[in-house]
Amino acid sequence: MGATNPVPGYDKAVSNRNIPVSPENTQIQNIPDPSRVGRTDGRTEQQDSTLQGDGRVRYDSNFQTFLQRLRQTPGMAESLSQIFAGGERTIVSSGLGEGIAEEMAKIIEMLQLSGEDLLDFLKAQFKAETRFNGALFALLRTAYMKAASDGVRTDILRFLKCYVNFSSTAHVEESMLRNLAKMADAMPGSWALKLRQLSAKLENGIAAGDRKGSLLLLQREIFPYMAEYVERTHDMGLPRMLLNLLALDVARYENGAQENLLEAFHQLAGYGTLREQLGKIDDEALLALLKNSQFNQNSSAVQFSEHLAAAAARALRGEGSAEVQQAFSNLVSAMLINESVYMPINHYLLPLEWNGRLLFSELWVDPDAEEGERKKGGRGTGVKILFKMDVQALGCFDVILTSQGNEADIRIMCPEKMLPFSKQIEQSLSEILARNDLVPSKVMVRKQERPVTLTEVFPKIFERRNSINVKV
Repeated sequence: MGATNPVPGYDKAVSNRNIPVSPENTQIQNIPDPSRVGRTDGRTEQQDSTLQGDGRVRYDSNFQTFLQRLRQTPGMAESLSQIFAGGERTIVSSGLGEGIAEEMAKIIEMLQLSGEDLLDFLKAQFKAETRFNGALFALLRTAYMKAASDGVRTDILRFLKCYVNFSSTAHVEESMLRNLAKMADAMPGSWALKLRQLSAKLENGIAAGDRKGSLLLLQREIFPYMAEYVERTHDMGLPRMLLNLLALDVARYENGAQENLLEAFHQLAGYGTLREQLGKIDDEALLALLKNSQFNQNSSAVQFSEHLAAAAARALRGEGSAEVQQAFSNLVSAMLINESVYMPINHYLLPLEWNGRLLFSELWVDPDAEEGERKKGGRGTGVKILFKMDVQALGCFDVILTSQGNEADIRIMCPEKMLPFSKQIEQSLSEILARNDLVPSKVMVRKQERPVTLTEVFPKIFERRNSINVKV
């Protein structure tokens, strides 16, 4: 604005004119322009590098950070092999506690699968991958795609959000109690005593099913008490972080109330396009339908994941040896990467004991493979699947299966000791495809020179139109 008199020799315009022009200085990064190729500079795709080289993480692209983590994260099969390969011997010799040993025993028992059980286990994982299953959610998907106004879409999403919080009530309640216990442990004893009393009162209310009373207790007593502690002690560390987490859980707990769920459903039923399909469903029928559409707690897929998560939680809390903790840490990290919202392909896990041999397999499935070619050629839907299998006493296999219409292409990368059986494997796979009404366009078995990477098989995760790039 020029509100003050400029000092001679220090005027901004003068100082800017004195900056030497260095067109070849690689420390000056180019402006990203996809339409041209610029000169080399200090820019790098590694997210742990900056212009100054001080090792700080770059936050210009969450998706690039995710891809880097994906490249650095080991596969689950390796970690699962370390955990389960020894069977009961691992439980005895690894220094695990009684609780984790029980969880491990349940997991190992579930690995005993026959052919029919294996198919049921895989189908259960497909069904358990999302809670939006059933005729009601299929109807809402269709209505969302055909909706002519943003109001209909907004109300559909509001109902789904209420349903997610409603179906996650047990998890949210457990998370609130766990955070309160951590808060009490991080407080001095003079403050922690009252918070533990309030937590016990909240736990009793949750056990009694008193949602309204629990919300009032949280809003009128627990929150003010915790906020007063943070304000008076200026403790901006763990207690403040736990207070923020508790606020998020309480918001979900309030939004997932049965009254909010029914109100959101009635709002949907008021639209003319949905009145005919939803108007005949009363409140009791809706609640019964939604409860039945939740994850089937008795399915083998859900049981396996719950036991595995419980074993990982115990191990990471220090109830195991350093080797077991590292294996579970790798396993959890790989799960978080593969189940990330950035991953545009589906991921499944198949650990089992087959004919006396342990087998650990990961599956990545792209149900919309080569979409552009499919539209041009008109050969029907396309699916691409990557299997990574670690078979006890045989080694690691990489299997890439591409199916389009009734044609299937299978490429297998196997250990060197399996090459003498390559022709037999190719013939057997061709017969399996034929029995399932598929035409084997190409079946090939080759030596595995190196493990196949996920980005090689599914290059679409690098494409801008299929990726999520959130810039801060």
